[in-house]
Amino acid sequence: MNKSLIDILGEEKLLPIIRSKSAAEVIDTAKALVDGGAKIMEINVESVEIYNAIKEVSKFAHVCAGGIITSLQADAALASGAEIFSSPIFQMNLVKISKDREIPFIAGASTANEAYNVWKARIPLIKLYPVTAMGGVLYVEDLLRPMPFLKVLPQGNVKLNEVSSYINAGAFAVGVGRDLYEGHSYPEITKRVKNILAELKG
Repeated sequence: MNKSLIDILGEEKLLPIIRSKSAAEVIDTAKALVDGGAKIMEINVESVEIYNAIKEVSKFAHVCAGGIITSLQADAALASGAEIFSSPIFQMNLVKISKDREIPFIAGASTANEAYNVWKARIPLIKLYPVTAMGGVLYVEDLLRPMPFLKVLPQGNVKLNEVSSYINAGAFAVGVGRDLYEGHSYPEITKRVKNILAELKG
């Protein structure tokens, strides 16, 4: 099952990212995303309350716990029902949790050197963060030209209308946060995710 979650992400090509300190808001946003066809989403651990949201959302969707930087956070997120966890950084203690529990870990990297070291540690997917600050689509192209074997997930202020460009540049999947839901009603969020998933499958 765990391996297939990375495969699901590769098929969807979109990882919606929910960031909120309110568990209720996280749950409602997750429901709107699922109604639009999203099967997997990242829930950023913004506060202790969010572990309750992960527990609830994991009943109807695959949850990747995001923003994990300590072993304690990883343990709590996995105990709450997260099936994958991701970090903006590359930490060997998080790699150990991933290997010991056979739970996929998406490690963060910014530079070519960091991305290569993540790949060498046999991490299945590299979160390229913050990709917009690093140069966006052109940066992904430049990074993958000498290292086409890297599986990268660009994240960090990515807009919905940029997702296809990142995929065309060679990204395995793309993480989109604020632009997917901020300022939109729940029915609008459902419509936005439905449209982008249809575009990516087309």
